[in-house]
Amino acid sequence: MSRLGHFITFEGGEGAGKSTQVARLVERLRALGLEALATREPGGTPNAEALRKVLLEGLEEKLSPASEAMIFSAARVDHLDKLIRPALSRGAYVICDRFADSTRAYQGGALTQSFIDQLEQLAVGDNMPDLTFILDLPAEEGLARADARRGNGKADRFESEAIEFHRGLRTAFLTIAEKNPQRCVVIDARRSVDDIAQDIWSCVETRFIGEPR
Repeated sequence: MSRLGHFITFEGGEGAGKSTQVARLVERLRALGLEALATREPGGTPNAEALRKVLLEGLEEKLSPASEAMIFSAARVDHLDKLIRPALSRGAYVICDRFADSTRAYQGGALTQSFIDQLEQLAVGDNMPDLTFILDLPAEEGLARADARRGNGKADRFESEAIEFHRGLRTAFLTIAEKNPQRCVVIDARRSVDDIAQDIWSCVETRFIGEPR
C-alpha cells in the first residue's frame, strides 16, 4: 500500500477515555484544514459493525478466545479494505478507537503467541499504525468510569468480565507498549481530559504536522 496519510490508534482498557480523545484529535486536525476521520473497532464499515453487534451483544454463549480473535480479525480485514487503506492512500489521517493491539490484549492471554502473530499477519500485514496511544489507568477506575457512562444501560460482553481480567488487560497493553517503543506512547489517563488531549497533540504535532508530504 502506498501510504500518504497517517494511521493513529488509541488503545486501553474499559473507561480509559479513548473515544473522547479520538474526537478531540480529529477536531484539532480538521481545524488545520487536514482531512481526518474517526473510526473504531470492531466496526467502521457496515459488515464490521454487524460483527461488532454479534460479538458484544448478540451471542447466547461466549465464544472461545480463538473464535473471537478470528471474528475480530475478519471485521478488521473489511475495515482495512473499505475504509482505512483508501483514506490513507488519499493522504488522510485515520484515527481509530482500538485496532490489532486490542486482539492481543483481550484474546491473546488465552492463545499462543504463534497463533496471534499469524492471525495478525494475515489480517493486518504491513498495515500497522504509525502511532498508537495507550491510555493507561487502574482497572478499578476504568470500570467505575464505564459504569457511570453507561448509566442504566447493560454492560457489554467485556465490561462484564471479572476485575482480574481487566487488571490483566492493563498489564497486556503496557507490555505491548514496552515491546513497541517506536510506535506506542503510554499516556496517563488519570488526569483531566484537557491535559491528556494536550499531551496527545504535542506528540502528533512533533511526529507529523508540518512534515513534507
